[in-house]
Amino acid sequence: MPNLSRGLSCWQRAIQFALVATSLVYSLLAGDPQPQVTSRGQDSEVLNQLSGTVKALAKKVSASVVQVLVTGLRPLGDSSRGEANTVVGRQHGIGSGAVIDADGYIMTNAHVIADSHRIQVVLSSPSDEVATAFSGLGARGRTLDARVIGVSSELDLALLKVEAKGLPALSIGKYDSLQQGEIVFAFGSPSGLRNSVSMGVVSAVARQLDPDSPLVFVQTDAPINPGNSGGPLVNASGELVGINTFIFSQSGGNEGLGFAIPSAIIAFAYPQLRQYGHLHRGVIGIHVQTITPGLAAGLGLSRDWGVVIGDVLPGSPADRAGLKVQDILLTVNGRQIDSLPLFGISFFLVNPGERVKLEVLRGTEKLSFEVTVVEHREDVDRLFDMADPESNLVRKLGIVGLGVEAKVLPLLPDLRQKSGVVVVAKTTAGGGVENSLVTGDIIHSLNGATVNDLESLNLALDRLKASSYVVLQVERDGRMYYQTSQLD
Repeated sequence: MPNLSRGLSCWQRAIQFALVATSLVYSLLAGDPQPQVTSRGQDSEVLNQLSGTVKALAKKVSASVVQVLVTGLRPLGDSSRGEANTVVGRQHGIGSGAVIDADGYIMTNAHVIADSHRIQVVLSSPSDEVATAFSGLGARGRTLDARVIGVSSELDLALLKVEAKGLPALSIGKYDSLQQGEIVFAFGSPSGLRNSVSMGVVSAVARQLDPDSPLVFVQTDAPINPGNSGGPLVNASGELVGINTFIFSQSGGNEGLGFAIPSAIIAFAYPQLRQYGHLHRGVIGIHVQTITPGLAAGLGLSRDWGVVIGDVLPGSPADRAGLKVQDILLTVNGRQIDSLPLFGISFFLVNPGERVKLEVLRGTEKLSFEVTVVEHREDVDRLFDMADPESNLVRKLGIVGLGVEAKVLPLLPDLRQKSGVVVVAKTTAGGGVENSLVTGDIIHSLNGATVNDLESLNLALDRLKASSYVVLQVERDGRMYYQTSQLD
């Protein structure tokens, strides 16, 4: 088994490195400029200390890691010969998640729960925390149904909720403190193997994969495989520094190139996904892009690197402040902006209503501007403004809904059916049934009966008896699917 042999040699080298490094540190702390080779007994003690530290961290963090089980209807087999040959069947997926609030809020990847009809999470069992060779054998942990609270496909994040209290939550680490070479641990369910942990280092703190995208990722060589998606990447203090999201691999398995969503993005997204179900981002009305040597040469820019303003929205705060196309961004609130990700992160940390100070290079002249950040209003936010939280409340589903009518249609241009009820908010008022509806979903039918508007939806729900099953046909992102729940 060549792969196993290779893995053992890697661990042997890692242990030797840890041994030498620890010996060096001890010697320096003792004031000995010439570290001496430790005896076999001392070597064993150092390794036991290292092992004990890792075991304690694994025990602490594992209690906050969940396995995410997803059931959905997806195409089976090869459908390349046309839709007539496509067979759709029930499929199961496995991912991971991290508890970030003791009241049952769990963060995972949006792609883990995509096209899901039912989501369950498996919480850590007490036996997972017992340090024996056979701990966890036969113990599956507590399985709970989960509902989707919010989704950001742009960031590949999803917030789930389970009905449980007092869960051990991970604290979110400071992204600014993360450093290249820092030891990190990846937790999750690689290939469905629940409660697994692997160790590595931070290969890069801010890896930009697309030069025209502001998104950055923490790159790590900690072994990550399919099934780790959504699981936490933690530092040596057990703090969440990222959510594992994807790998680069030619084989389909770990090759030392794993990527995680940084903790700063998680800290920004969590409260908004919990409150709104989607993101409310601050904007000033500019579009920026990476400067390339060709772009600089063609436009005659004074720099061939950095970030340039490619568009200023007429009437926007940036326009009113005096920013112009071809201005080169130098700083945002004193932070130097050398790349698109740095610009994106700077604005992720600014709330609507605040003022930002921008320094730009216009030709050879440095200029400063103060610009008010405004909230980027999604269509679903504008829909909520049209709804009354009381009269538009659908108590039995725990949502605020708005009938699809003439004034609504312009905000839903890609709607497949021009009728139904769009979900504009989730609510706990009235205690609705557990479901995975999210803001922006459109309900088209209930138990096979067409839902034309809010009135027909409420009437259909009122006719159902207690404990009846509710099957909703829902349109989400241009796709239709059925969602099942049960009345109290």
